[in-house]
Amino acid sequence: MGSSTKPGSSTVLYTARWVLPIAAAAIEQGAVLTEGSTIREVGPERDLVTALDVPSAVRRVDLGECVLMPGLVNVHTHLELSILRGWFEEPEFFSWIRQLTEVKYGKLSREDFELSARWGVVEAIRAGVTTVGDASDQGVVLDALIESGLAGIAYQEVFGPDPIDCDIRTADLGDRLAELLHRQTARVRVGVSPHAPYTVSKPLFERTSDIARQHKLPISLHIAESRAEVELIRSGRGPFADFLRGRGIAVKAHSCSPIEYLANTGILTERPLLVHAVQLDSDDLDRLQNCDARIAHCPKSNAKLAHGVAPLTEMLTRGLRTGLGSDGTVSNNSCDLIDEARFACLQQRARGDLGPAKKLSAIDLVRLMTLGGAEALGVENEIGTLEAGKRADLIAVDLSGSRHQPVIEPETALAFTASGGDVVLTVVDGQVLYTDGKVQTLDEVELARQVVATTKRLREK
Repeated sequence: MGSSTKPGSSTVLYTARWVLPIAAAAIEQGAVLTEGSTIREVGPERDLVTALDVPSAVRRVDLGECVLMPGLVNVHTHLELSILRGWFEEPEFFSWIRQLTEVKYGKLSREDFELSARWGVVEAIRAGVTTVGDASDQGVVLDALIESGLAGIAYQEVFGPDPIDCDIRTADLGDRLAELLHRQTARVRVGVSPHAPYTVSKPLFERTSDIARQHKLPISLHIAESRAEVELIRSGRGPFADFLRGRGIAVKAHSCSPIEYLANTGILTERPLLVHAVQLDSDDLDRLQNCDARIAHCPKSNAKLAHGVAPLTEMLTRGLRTGLGSDGTVSNNSCDLIDEARFACLQQRARGDLGPAKKLSAIDLVRLMTLGGAEALGVENEIGTLEAGKRADLIAVDLSGSRHQPVIEPETALAFTASGGDVVLTVVDGQVLYTDGKVQTLDEVELARQVVATTKRLREK
């Protein structure tokens, strides 16, 4: 316990059956004291109340049979595509991405992307996500995050598979960043995302890395996701190679893995967030460990698109900074990070080639949802745990339902019975974004009406 706290108008004492700080063991009958945007104290309720000079002057929020925990960190999303949920159920990756590209550029307007980003933000808030790492082509997610009160990194996507276009694509990126950077805030920052090896040329990877270094911007990119990508890089063959050649773009075999190819561009020295990282061997893992890369693990999207099972357990054993990503709802259908964590665990256990000591535990999963994600985004000093001095980003998950009870350990209930639908409170920087079943910062009813109308219009095109 710290020193006594004099209550102010923005001082709130949240109490719950369990508090799960992540940085320490679960606390039964616990409490979190916040002042403004900052956590002041975490501990047993009786201790925090005793330390207050005027307990009755502090606003109290009693959450009952809930677990109070850090906000969830979704390290990889595509919120601007949320409106396309359920459009493409094609499991063959090349066909899927071609269909997505045609609809994205052929049917959606700027206003559609803006609506989609807001709708994705609503789903995230309701599911207890307080911070996202989002990759956006249209640049609309930055404003949606700021407007809603969520925190995160809005990565501006970069495309350009033809080296001839490198100068044009670089200039376009510079223009987009200039427009975005003046709008970023302390809570919502800008990053860059050279999309993937099959959509970005080697010179453009290098230029993007230079720009990120110059502006001190975080980087995120898709890598080692599919077998088709591996085939393109290793042998210069497969559906991606055929497509590129069909556009008059030269393709050559690099005779290496996608991770080694990425290392040859120099971008790994910037410690990027590597999304998917499914197709890895032991040499790749060694290389990632040596360069302190960060991983966005997206197990449900990987499985739905038939990419395989990423070596999550090996990543964690090697100490790679790893968080969970839902990917876009266009490839996952949901941004429920609690369900994502459970799927990740069961998928790893189903491999059947891991000893008992390496099986993921419930606390491992809760850590992946929170501190692991914060570490992957490089913001672990600000969020990810409930500790004095960190940002007041916290959520409450209701464990009173019949499918949860009896609760022996809150971590186990969270990992194996809870879902995003059990979240009853979402707070970011001390601001309540979701309570009493309602998103507080956006007009969810009006957005839902617009989503239905827009979907109808798009499907009729």
